[in-house]
Amino acid sequence: MPDVSRDPLVIIGAGPAGLTAARELVVRGVKPVVLDADERVGGLAQTADYKGFKFDIGGHRFFTKVAPVRDLWRAVLGPDFIRRPRLSRIYYRGRLFQYPLRPLDALGKLGIGSAIAVLASYLRVKLFPIRPEVSFADWVSNRFGRKLYGIFFESYTEKVWGTPGTEISAQWAAQRIKGLSLRTAILDMLRPAARRNGAGVVTTLIGEFEYPRFGPGMMWEAFRREVEAGGGRVELNARVTGLGHDGTRITSVVVEQGGETVRRPAGHVISTMPIRELVNGFDPPAPPDVVAAANRLKYRDFITVALIVDAADVFPDNWIYVHEPSVRVGRLQNFKNWSPDMVPDRSKTCLGLEYFCNEGDNLWAMSDAGLLALGRRELAELKLVDADRILDGTVIRMKKAYPVYDDGYEDALATVRTYVDRFDNLQLVGRNGMHKYNNQDHSMVTAMLAVRNLFGEAHDLWAINAEDEYHEELSSTAPDLDLAALRATQPYVPRRAG
Repeated sequence: MPDVSRDPLVIIGAGPAGLTAARELVVRGVKPVVLDADERVGGLAQTADYKGFKFDIGGHRFFTKVAPVRDLWRAVLGPDFIRRPRLSRIYYRGRLFQYPLRPLDALGKLGIGSAIAVLASYLRVKLFPIRPEVSFADWVSNRFGRKLYGIFFESYTEKVWGTPGTEISAQWAAQRIKGLSLRTAILDMLRPAARRNGAGVVTTLIGEFEYPRFGPGMMWEAFRREVEAGGGRVELNARVTGLGHDGTRITSVVVEQGGETVRRPAGHVISTMPIRELVNGFDPPAPPDVVAAANRLKYRDFITVALIVDAADVFPDNWIYVHEPSVRVGRLQNFKNWSPDMVPDRSKTCLGLEYFCNEGDNLWAMSDAGLLALGRRELAELKLVDADRILDGTVIRMKKAYPVYDDGYEDALATVRTYVDRFDNLQLVGRNGMHKYNNQDHSMVTAMLAVRNLFGEAHDLWAINAEDEYHEELSSTAPDLDLAALRATQPYVPRRAG
């Protein structure tokens, strides 16, 4: 058991990873201190509240193949963890197309001229496939045809990542889309509905998910209550800006809290804070090459424009991917369809317009009033809602929503890891803590294994989702967490082609 009799066990971040670690610790009799800079728990999975209208920051499905994670979710929330049907579609040229793509639906709605062009494009690429497959555009075109790629893949992908599809690697497409092709779409279309959620179905095609009745933040608030009931502390508006060390151990954390900056002792640290901020906060400073490597890591940021609409029903989807190049919005969320209890007045609807950006660009720098006007204008342009029915709205900006895997990131991360590994009482977990684009269940598993390490086990957290040989070795030491299934359900970030 960790010796916290003198110095506390500090967890940096109250998101899914940090709170999972804290809960695992209090169950084992350890009382950690959780520090988070935000005013709400949940991190990227928090739930915002505007005049009683609750909304998710990006939409968080609770889906996992790791039984202990699923059992934990269900145990913590009980009947408030509800099962919801999944419906997501693609908006293109004023029409809504089924997603995943249904060939008959897509061809029928495109019109006879476009349908013929799509089929001709598909047949052409079957006869003359693109070789070698270098880019995302190549990979998708080989499975759907170039015409369908341009309609249903190109615009949205470029909005999300700010990178042309011709510059994103084919490897990412193969991992991210996980076997989906025109052939698998047709086979799934013919599959009985009862079998679509079973084993062997392409992950993208799963038709249901579980969700907290009042949004994902409800889950992490419940985790917080259990941590505090077990003697742990969760302190919000407490920003960690530095870590003191003696060269081999972290000895303290520097915290900005209540208008003061204080240095607090730390015996063990589990960190979920972004690696760039972590490394820049070391005192004494990390070597220049390590600082340069940390600063090399990049992120994609995110804005939600939440608009309240005077209408009971707008569209039945949970979310809609906007593949319309004429607007900047990338995705629409209908929070009422995630859970009816997300809205305080059933005669109203709350829509979330999602904009993908980089901190400091023109979207990020736009005023809240400007973003609300943009959202209102684009929603009307899409003809999904009349502008005069939009009653109110608010804006949420989320920094570092997506770690970016660009050229050189692997070398930079390896340099940081080599340095951080010298501290035997510091473990990094979670999405930004490990600079890994993952789902909630992956973040939770890294936290669970970090806690097990404190009790004498020896898990390499970086091996989760790593190469097969390391992954198999790790799986053998934690069979209950089914790391093979975990790995198979995680998303991937695009890499540069070539």
